[in-house]
Amino acid sequence: MNTLALHRRGLPARPTLRSHRSSFSPRSALAFPQPPPSGAARAVGRAAWPAAFHSALGTAVAAVLRRVLPPPRMELRIDVNRPDAGIEAELDTLYGRLHSPGDPIHRCTRLPALLPGLVFHHREADGEHYVYVEDPARARLAGYTVFNRLIEVDRRTDRHVRSPHSKYAPAYQGRGIASAVYGWGLDRGFCLVSGARQSEGAHALWRALARRRPLRWVALRARRMHDLGVSIPPARAAELDTRMILLGAGWSVARLHAQGLLHPPADAANDAIRKRA
Repeated sequence: MNTLALHRRGLPARPTLRSHRSSFSPRSALAFPQPPPSGAARAVGRAAWPAAFHSALGTAVAAVLRRVLPPPRMELRIDVNRPDAGIEAELDTLYGRLHSPGDPIHRCTRLPALLPGLVFHHREADGEHYVYVEDPARARLAGYTVFNRLIEVDRRTDRHVRSPHSKYAPAYQGRGIASAVYGWGLDRGFCLVSGARQSEGAHALWRALARRRPLRWVALRARRMHDLGVSIPPARAAELDTRMILLGAGWSVARLHAQGLLHPPADAANDAIRKRA
């Protein structure tokens, strides 16, 4: 007999034991008796169970393997070769935009002549610098260089370093154009950091610039640049986080360290922490 019926008969209601009380919300479907599943539902459940089990098992195994196996490594290889046809088509499109009023590229500012016979156009967008090199005699674009920001460094370092990437038509390669543009970026005070992969031409360009500018090796770890010195073993140079850095105007290794932009090698820093502990 329920509580309401006992109340109507004037009998005291017996309290329900705590262990017998339902923990479900009154609006919960589980608080009410449910009909047994139909035969079709049971068949679907039996069919879906092995697939769900294997899916969960595969996810668990993959998680274990990610913890046990070392992460895949991309080496700093000098093997980036872009197809000439693709570069020519891109440069033709950019040349059209350069001379289209209303286009952002059309609003570029003209730089002082870095090389005779060529016009250098510059624009800045979101902290990245674009330099387009025009050959007016041939009414075409010789190529361009972008000084990209690095997502691998912190905000303090981001203000002073850029990673240049260039595309130049085959007829204009090897004429010192990219070297002149890189020199312009270095003269502005930017320290230039190489990418993880380079073409043979880009690698030769960096080596040529190193004869006029201080060049060092750095490791990008935990959003910091760690100083590796002026020479490193080939195995270390092939690691993904290893880059080259060219020091811009006004910068020295001592100043980079003093301003907290260049840090000791990660291994040495870890050793120092362990000694203090």
